[in-house]
Amino acid sequence: MGRALMLQGTGSNVGKSLLVAGLCRAARLRGISVAPFKPQNMSNNAAVTSDGGEIGRAQALQAMACGLAPHTDMNPVLLKPETDVGAQVIVQGKRLTTVRAKDYATLKPRLLDHVLESFDRLRTAHDLVIVEGAGSPAEVNLRRNDIANMGFACAADLPVVLVGDIDRGGVIAQMVGTKTVLDPRDSSQIEGFLINRFRGDPSLFDDGYALIARTTGWRGFGVCPWFGDAWRLPAEDALDIRPPRQASGLHVVCLCLSRIANFDDLDPLGQEPGIRLTMLQPGKAIPGDADLVIIPGTKSTRGDLAFLREQGWDIDLVAHRRRGGRILGICGGYQMLGREVADPDGIEGKPGVTPGLGMLDVSTVMTPDKRLTQVRAVHVPTGTPCHGYEIHVGRSAGPDCRRPFARIEAQPDGAISPDGLVEGTYLHGLFCEDGFRHAYLAGFGIASHRGYDAAVDGVLDGLARHLELHLDVPGLLALAR
Repeated sequence: MGRALMLQGTGSNVGKSLLVAGLCRAARLRGISVAPFKPQNMSNNAAVTSDGGEIGRAQALQAMACGLAPHTDMNPVLLKPETDVGAQVIVQGKRLTTVRAKDYATLKPRLLDHVLESFDRLRTAHDLVIVEGAGSPAEVNLRRNDIANMGFACAADLPVVLVGDIDRGGVIAQMVGTKTVLDPRDSSQIEGFLINRFRGDPSLFDDGYALIARTTGWRGFGVCPWFGDAWRLPAEDALDIRPPRQASGLHVVCLCLSRIANFDDLDPLGQEPGIRLTMLQPGKAIPGDADLVIIPGTKSTRGDLAFLREQGWDIDLVAHRRRGGRILGICGGYQMLGREVADPDGIEGKPGVTPGLGMLDVSTVMTPDKRLTQVRAVHVPTGTPCHGYEIHVGRSAGPDCRRPFARIEAQPDGAISPDGLVEGTYLHGLFCEDGFRHAYLAGFGIASHRGYDAAVDGVLDGLARHLELHLDVPGLLALAR
């Protein structure tokens, strides 16, 4: 069995995912066979794996840091919220069920065996596994049957390092408070702490750092300054896609739907110097100078159709098209552009039919079977070979499908309107493909020469160097057991 180490946080979004990715790359650069692991993740931004399942996007990035293909064992339980009170439960890459939040606690004991099974396979195959917790172990009201933080750490007997985010303030209270509320058995698993996202002179926090170490009895592994290139890495949270603002360039607007999914489609566009990317928040009108509006994927097509209309975006889209602006719908966004979305079996909610935006002459029927696969395709308008992935329920058909967006092994995918201004496709990840991105943007007069995967790989190297400079990386890796 390989050794393992777990990073937990004082709260959500304290930078655990990025730190695990950086440590994975640092270990790999040392010649260590390393793999990432997250027992339970909650995200609608999923990656399709080499073994035909799905995991959280953060674990796919961490796999890349390790030089590995994403695998379902890296994130055996994935929760994909469908409503404010319910989520789809993905176990080892496949959908198990949909549960209400209050009922999930009774399901968790059944999932621990699957989690430990996946973890043991990774430990058998690699020298080191770096584990990421979820949320915070201080949420002691959720401790019973926990599989994401201390429940897993105790079951696997892992050393834990607690991560605090100083940028949001109150990090001393977060650290000391976590120690205070934890059960002694859980607290004994924590062997150290580190401070993340410091801005300015780290020496200004020397007294606070010493206070945490003295009060908790934990070993400190350093203070990590803000990593400025973090925005260049694929994001798991749509709010994290915040590229530097550009004053000019092709204006691409993405609608931030309430159940937005697989929005990493946008990451490569945000890094193009000739593109001004706007992640349009609810309550704001589609800008009149938009050149391309993207309706992204969603975990709830009919629900987000209603949400889109509540923002008045349906009216804005008509005006945008009238001005000659182009529209691209991806997956759920493609389904919304059609004449109707029918869900007779209640796959995504109450059974029924919802009128679509009517910009493509296609109709969609939701079906129980889920399409989940990596594909190679040809973009029909440019003839460019490309690869992407599908992750959806539902089938779309209609006259506009005679003008497909792409062909997958000679089978048509998507649709294009007669005037060519509206396009839809089920394919995710296309903009990560350099050839497709270059060809697609050339249609707007934009020259693209960047290699996206190579750029991400370079940022991961930079992240590893950043951690080596500011944290006790040898001490962290030596802590694993």
